[in-house]
Amino acid sequence: MNKKKARVIAYYLPQYHPIPENDEWWGKGFTEWTNVGKAKPVFKGHYQPRIPADLGYYDLRIPEVREQQAAMARNAGIEGFCYWHYWFGNGKQLLERPFNEVLESGKPDFPFCLSWANHSWTNKTWLNYSKLTESKVLMEQTYPGEQDHIDHFYSLLKAFKDSRYICVDGKPLFMIFDPLHIPDVKSFILLWEKLAKENGLKGIHFVGIAYNLLPTRIDENNKKKLHIPNKSESCSSRYKAIFDLGFNAINSRGFFRAELIAKGLYRKLFISLILKLTGGLFVTKYNYKDIIKNLYVNEDSWENVYPVIIPNKDRSPRSGKYADIWHGSTPELFQKNVENALEIIKNKDDEHKILFLMSWNEWAEGNYMEPDLKFGHGYLDALRKVIM
Repeated sequence: MNKKKARVIAYYLPQYHPIPENDEWWGKGFTEWTNVGKAKPVFKGHYQPRIPADLGYYDLRIPEVREQQAAMARNAGIEGFCYWHYWFGNGKQLLERPFNEVLESGKPDFPFCLSWANHSWTNKTWLNYSKLTESKVLMEQTYPGEQDHIDHFYSLLKAFKDSRYICVDGKPLFMIFDPLHIPDVKSFILLWEKLAKENGLKGIHFVGIAYNLLPTRIDENNKKKLHIPNKSESCSSRYKAIFDLGFNAINSRGFFRAELIAKGLYRKLFISLILKLTGGLFVTKYNYKDIIKNLYVNEDSWENVYPVIIPNKDRSPRSGKYADIWHGSTPELFQKNVENALEIIKNKDDEHKILFLMSWNEWAEGNYMEPDLKFGHGYLDALRKVIM
């Protein structure tokens, strides 16, 4: 029997349909496509705008679109979608309609899991044309207490029990975007574990996102402290801090380290400082070829660390010239990124050979797998070639 190469789970953004809140904040009919469609190049040779091919500027309220997405993903070797889930406290959700319709209808018959995007929405969430723009909270992420955690769990119980829900070691996979943001997250995890078992589940497989390097350090109280990073420093303590909170696994990200190595420490810090002081005199760009050489660290080979594969990163549709931009990505280079990741996870048990694909459809962040007019199915074909 052939060993499994990887379980590829793709992040899925449900923001491609209008909601009253976005209408109020950004204008009638606003969706992710609003920024994507008006994007412009910010340097010579910059690939913008990016125009969708097969699926067009779709609306996720249309079931046929969701079926087509699932068919494309399945054909490329993707196990399932990880839907971003927004719960702001006291039962307040946003962008929940696409997933709820998938859950209620039973279609598409394609695996899924959820990732709690536990962060506030500000006027910079979907748009950030200036780093000098005063930040205004539009929807605050709150944690009202134990009863809210209980309500949150029961709002998702039907999903956890769905036969399509992605499990690890027999437990539904649930990711948390910012593990350190939840007050007393240990108690939260223990509570959900208890509720899961009381409701016929084996438990919850909690995954926390962790960067292998950032200009912050986690202190003994699990608080973030500023420090000057060193590209050679170990991320063991950063990863262990997340495990110590009760998480079963980590979704590791190496973007900052890769950018640091590509630019050099002092050049990167200098550029960041100048951008903040001046509002952006120049564009910060990185060659994708350089990035993928340095995305992973030895600790990503730990059994319960699940690395990211990423076709590109370019937030300029939202942020214009203030974005950090990776450029020069091609399907062939993305294939190399996937091959590097497979090498990292090759000795793990098949159950834990998980790679999170960032992302299925983050068009305004520059990381998407859906066909566009330039590359067509190139990225999907590259993934299938390596995975299947």
